[in-house]
Amino acid sequence: MALDRLVSLILRGAELVFAAIVAGVNGEYLHHNKGTHGSQWRFIYTEVIAALGIFFALIWLIPFSSTFTHWPIDFLLSILFWIAFGVLVNLVGSSCGAVFNWNNVHPVHGDQCGKFKATIAFTFLCAILFLASALIGLLWTRKRDHKARRADAVHHRRWYRRSHRHSVV
Repeated sequence: MALDRLVSLILRGAELVFAAIVAGVNGEYLHHNKGTHGSQWRFIYTEVIAALGIFFALIWLIPFSSTFTHWPIDFLLSILFWIAFGVLVNLVGSSCGAVFNWNNVHPVHGDQCGKFKATIAFTFLCAILFLASALIGLLWTRKRDHKARRADAVHHRRWYRRSHRHSVV
Protein backbone atom coordinates (compact mmCIF):
# COMPACT_ATOMS: atom_id res chain seq x y z
CA MET A 1 0.00 0.00 0.00
CA ALA A 2 2.87 2.37 0.70
CA LEU A 3 4.53 1.70 -2.66
CA ASP A 4 1.53 2.94 -4.62
CA ARG A 5 1.43 6.13 -2.54
CA LEU A 6 5.14 6.68 -3.15
CA VAL A 7 4.79 6.13 -6.91
CA SER A 8 1.81 8.48 -6.98
CA LEU A 9 3.71 11.13 -5.03
CA ILE A 10 6.71 10.93 -7.37
CA LEU A 11 4.56 11.05 -10.52
CA ARG A 12 2.45 13.96 -9.25
CA GLY A 13 5.53 15.88 -8.15
CA ALA A 14 7.19 15.43 -11.55
CA GLU A 15 3.94 16.40 -13.31
CA LEU A 16 3.73 19.53 -11.19
CA VAL A 17 7.34 20.55 -11.85
CA PHE A 18 7.24 19.87 -15.59
CA ALA A 19 3.88 21.60 -16.07
CA ALA A 20 5.22 24.60 -14.12
CA ILE A 21 8.26 24.75 -16.42
CA VAL A 22 5.98 24.66 -19.48
CA ALA A 23 3.80 27.41 -18.01
CA GLY A 24 6.78 29.55 -17.02
CA VAL A 25 8.74 29.36 -20.27
CA ASN A 26 5.63 29.61 -22.41
CA GLY A 27 4.29 32.47 -20.28
CA GLU A 28 7.54 34.36 -20.72
CA TYR A 29 7.20 34.00 -24.49
CA LEU A 30 3.60 35.24 -24.36
CA HIS A 31 4.63 38.17 -22.18
CA HIS A 32 7.39 39.28 -24.56
CA ASN A 33 5.17 38.92 -27.63
CA LYS A 34 1.89 40.32 -26.30
CA GLY A 35 1.85 43.26 -28.71
CA THR A 36 2.44 41.24 -31.84
CA HIS A 37 -0.39 40.44 -34.19
CA GLY A 38 0.71 36.91 -35.00
CA SER A 39 -1.21 33.77 -34.27
CA GLN A 40 -0.74 33.13 -30.55
CA TRP A 41 -3.42 30.46 -30.11
CA ARG A 42 -0.87 27.63 -29.86
CA PHE A 43 0.89 29.32 -26.97
CA ILE A 44 -2.34 30.28 -25.21
CA TYR A 45 -3.62 26.71 -25.56
CA THR A 46 -0.34 25.35 -24.17
CA GLU A 47 -0.49 27.81 -21.28
CA VAL A 48 -4.05 26.78 -20.39
CA ILE A 49 -3.19 23.07 -20.54
CA ALA A 50 -0.09 23.66 -18.40
CA ALA A 51 -2.24 25.52 -15.87
CA LEU A 52 -4.69 22.61 -15.78
CA GLY A 53 -1.79 20.21 -15.31
CA ILE A 54 -0.44 22.29 -12.44
CA PHE A 55 -3.86 22.50 -10.82
CA PHE A 56 -4.65 18.79 -10.96
CA ALA A 57 -1.14 17.67 -10.01
CA LEU A 58 -1.21 20.03 -7.02
CA ILE A 59 -4.67 18.90 -5.89
CA TRP A 60 -3.73 15.22 -6.23
CA LEU A 61 -0.53 15.69 -4.26
CA ILE A 62 -2.73 16.02 -1.17
CA PRO A 63 -2.38 12.68 0.62
CA PHE A 64 -6.07 12.48 1.53
CA SER A 65 -7.20 11.93 -2.02
CA SER A 66 -6.86 8.56 -3.68
CA THR A 67 -5.02 9.75 -6.74
CA PHE A 68 -5.21 6.56 -8.77
CA THR A 69 -8.99 6.73 -9.08
CA HIS A 70 -8.66 9.88 -11.18
CA TRP A 71 -7.16 8.05 -14.14
CA PRO A 72 -9.75 9.29 -16.69
CA ILE A 73 -8.73 12.90 -16.03
CA ASP A 74 -5.06 11.90 -16.23
CA PHE A 75 -5.76 10.29 -19.60
CA LEU A 76 -7.58 13.41 -20.81
CA LEU A 77 -4.72 15.64 -19.66
CA SER A 78 -2.27 13.38 -21.43
CA ILE A 79 -4.23 13.75 -24.67
CA LEU A 80 -4.37 17.53 -24.21
CA PHE A 81 -0.60 17.68 -23.64
CA TRP A 82 -0.04 15.49 -26.73
CA ILE A 83 -2.12 17.98 -28.74
CA ALA A 84 -0.08 20.88 -27.35
CA PHE A 85 3.11 19.01 -28.23
CA GLY A 86 1.84 18.43 -31.76
CA VAL A 87 0.84 22.01 -32.44
CA LEU A 88 4.14 23.32 -31.07
CA VAL A 89 6.18 20.88 -33.15
CA ASN A 90 4.11 21.81 -36.19
CA LEU A 91 4.85 25.48 -35.58
CA VAL A 92 8.61 25.18 -35.14
CA GLY A 93 9.10 23.63 -38.58
CA SER A 94 12.71 24.20 -39.62
CA SER A 95 13.07 27.79 -38.42
CA CYS A 96 14.98 26.70 -35.30
CA GLY A 97 16.67 23.72 -36.84
CA ALA A 98 15.52 20.16 -36.42
CA VAL A 99 12.84 19.77 -33.78
CA PHE A 100 14.70 17.06 -31.92
CA ASN A 101 18.12 18.74 -32.09
CA TRP A 102 18.57 19.61 -28.43
CA ASN A 103 21.92 21.42 -28.58
CA ASN A 104 20.63 24.84 -27.56
CA VAL A 105 17.78 23.77 -25.27
CA HIS A 106 17.65 25.69 -22.02
CA PRO A 107 14.50 27.00 -20.35
CA VAL A 108 16.16 30.06 -18.79
CA HIS A 109 19.44 31.09 -20.42
CA GLY A 110 18.94 29.86 -23.97
CA ASP A 111 18.01 31.85 -27.03
CA GLN A 112 14.37 31.97 -28.14
CA CYS A 113 14.72 28.75 -30.15
CA GLY A 114 16.23 26.98 -27.14
CA LYS A 115 13.41 28.14 -24.89
CA PHE A 116 10.85 27.11 -27.47
CA LYS A 117 12.39 23.66 -27.74
CA ALA A 118 12.47 23.43 -23.93
CA THR A 119 8.72 24.09 -23.94
CA ILE A 120 8.27 21.34 -26.51
CA ALA A 121 10.42 18.92 -24.51
CA PHE A 122 8.66 19.52 -21.20
CA THR A 123 5.25 19.35 -22.90
CA PHE A 124 6.27 15.92 -24.20
CA LEU A 125 7.38 14.87 -20.71
CA CYS A 126 4.09 16.07 -19.20
CA ALA A 127 2.16 14.03 -21.77
CA ILE A 128 4.22 10.93 -20.90
CA LEU A 129 3.82 11.40 -17.13
CA PHE A 130 0.06 11.96 -17.26
CA LEU A 131 -0.26 8.91 -19.51
CA ALA A 132 1.79 6.85 -17.04
CA SER A 133 -0.44 8.06 -14.19
CA ALA A 134 -3.53 7.12 -16.18
CA LEU A 135 -2.26 3.63 -17.03
CA ILE A 136 -1.10 2.93 -13.48
CA GLY A 137 -4.41 4.25 -12.15
CA LEU A 138 -6.40 2.07 -14.55
CA LEU A 139 -4.45 -1.03 -13.56
CA TRP A 140 -4.68 -0.17 -9.85
CA THR A 141 -8.45 0.38 -9.90
CA ARG A 142 -9.07 -2.79 -11.95
CA LYS A 143 -6.97 -4.81 -9.51
CA ARG A 144 -8.77 -3.29 -6.53
CA ASP A 145 -12.20 -3.91 -8.09
CA HIS A 146 -11.26 -7.51 -8.91
CA LYS A 147 -10.19 -8.12 -5.30
CA ALA A 148 -13.39 -6.54 -4.00
CA ARG A 149 -15.57 -8.68 -6.29
CA ARG A 150 -13.72 -11.84 -5.30
CA ALA A 151 -14.02 -11.03 -1.59
CA ASP A 152 -17.71 -10.22 -2.06
CA ALA A 153 -18.31 -13.54 -3.83
CA VAL A 154 -16.66 -15.50 -1.00
CA HIS A 155 -18.60 -13.53 1.59
CA HIS A 156 -21.97 -14.22 -0.06
CA ARG A 157 -21.52 -17.99 -0.33
CA ARG A 158 -24.59 -19.81 0.87
CA TRP A 159 -24.30 -21.54 4.24
CA TYR A 160 -25.37 -24.92 2.89
CA ARG A 161 -22.77 -25.04 0.13
CA ARG A 162 -19.52 -26.65 1.01
CA SER A 163 -16.24 -25.69 -0.54
CA HIS A 164 -14.42 -28.28 -2.61
CA ARG A 165 -11.61 -28.54 -0.12
CA HIS A 166 -13.82 -29.64 2.75
CA SER A 167 -15.37 -32.93 1.83
CA VAL A 168 -17.60 -34.98 4.07
CA VAL A 169 -15.95 -38.09 5.47
